[in-house]
Amino acid sequence: MNKPLMAKATAVWLVDNTTISFKQIADFCGLHELEVQGIADGDVAAGVKGFDPVANNQLDQIEIDRAENNPLHKLKLKFNAAAVGEEKRRGPRYTPLSKRQDRPNSILWLVKFHPELTDGQISKLVGTTKPTIQSIRERTHWNIQNMQPIDPVALGLCKQSELDAVVQKAAAKKAAEGEVMSDDERRKLVSTEQSLAADPEPKIPSAISGLETFTLSGDPRGEEDEDDRDPIVDADSFFNLPESTDDKDDEEDDPQP
Repeated sequence: MNKPLMAKATAVWLVDNTTISFKQIADFCGLHELEVQGIADGDVAAGVKGFDPVANNQLDQIEIDRAENNPLHKLKLKFNAAAVGEEKRRGPRYTPLSKRQDRPNSILWLVKFHPELTDGQISKLVGTTKPTIQSIRERTHWNIQNMQPIDPVALGLCKQSELDAVVQKAAAKKAAEGEVMSDDERRKLVSTEQSLAADPEPKIPSAISGLETFTLSGDPRGEEDEDDRDPIVDADSFFNLPESTDDKDDEEDDPQP
């Protein structure tokens, strides 16, 4: 059912100027019955000026009279020929002014981490234009040197569910085309729910991080021939020096008294 313009203001006018029940007003304006009762009590829509639906060609006086005489009568919005075909037009997503400066950063993030997304998908996701996306892809954007890739979900430009849906659509398209994806691309196409449900990868303790290529036992030269091996030098051999004979020579040279 279509709603009147300025539904709450229309409800205020109907409460103040008619004896129509709260249920009838709520059904006509698309509100809850308790909300209409709050308007009558002054707890809701305080300070809102009533909007006359009769003067603004949204409701006939005959409909009001019928509703006042019959509590079961439902008000019908007046037919407006000028509104025929005026459905909600689909356009780019609206982005608040406070977040528009962050939009290039989110585009850079999507281009970097999800290159499989088309320009049209990115445009609908964050509300931008295809020339802007193309300039960021080709790194010809005027502010490309100062841009940092930031997740659009963290910036509030889209919902995580919307991003996951677009990623899953890209994954289905890749599978339908039969293209072979690398492991990195396959990980990028996994949704948030799937990544959180996956088993955690084993991690190496930070104390021995970087030492994965070393073995803790065995001779690292084990594959070489025994004849080609260099002798293993004991560290103590560097300190076990031979006894010096200089003192004995000095004693022999000294004349006996």
